[in-house]
Amino acid sequence: MENTIQETAQYIQQQFEHDASGHDWWHIYRVWQLSKSISECEGGDLFIVEMAALLHDLDDWKLSAENGTKATDWMSRIGIDPDASDQIQTIIREVSFKGAGVETKPNSLEAKIVQDADRLDAMGAIGIARTFAYGGHKNRLIYDPAIEPEMHHSFSDYKKSVAPTINHFYEKLLLLKDRMNTDTGRKLALQRHQFMEEYLEHFFSEWNLKINS
Repeated sequence: MENTIQETAQYIQQQFEHDASGHDWWHIYRVWQLSKSISECEGGDLFIVEMAALLHDLDDWKLSAENGTKATDWMSRIGIDPDASDQIQTIIREVSFKGAGVETKPNSLEAKIVQDADRLDAMGAIGIARTFAYGGHKNRLIYDPAIEPEMHHSFSDYKKSVAPTINHFYEKLLLLKDRMNTDTGRKLALQRHQFMEEYLEHFFSEWNLKINS
């Protein structure tokens, strides 16, 4: 199993090492390591957790064509048991955020762990950096006071959004703290959430040209 994980990690690194959208190899590496750390505290099948963490972005709608089969094809190629492959595919489908008003509660402990890890990497200092990297990648404005954040009630509306990057904090990032699944995830999310709130306070202070005495 360890050889399978390491072979998968090498494959994923090759696929994502040149990404500039905030979904690069190092994002996946952090999610992988966070997933392992959370699993050590919460339990779950570690092999399933690691494989799902490594493969979770391979067919992501933001990066490739929808209904992609890269993850399935890779697991077939390296001989993953069909039951394990199905479980990993289910986790991958359940991980993604699909809009503020869309229920995305995972159905297994392993999925809860990977979802928490992925969402933790969308928070805090690294989450802020990734958010602006993705906004630039999509040619989005940094901020426009005339465009209000929107709490999307369908996945299709969420996917179609071209709102400024700052809106994403309110449409997703600041919501994640209260959507963690595990006790470990909730603890780790607190400091990252606070950092984002502090960042936004500074952002709007500078945007509004406030001078602190």
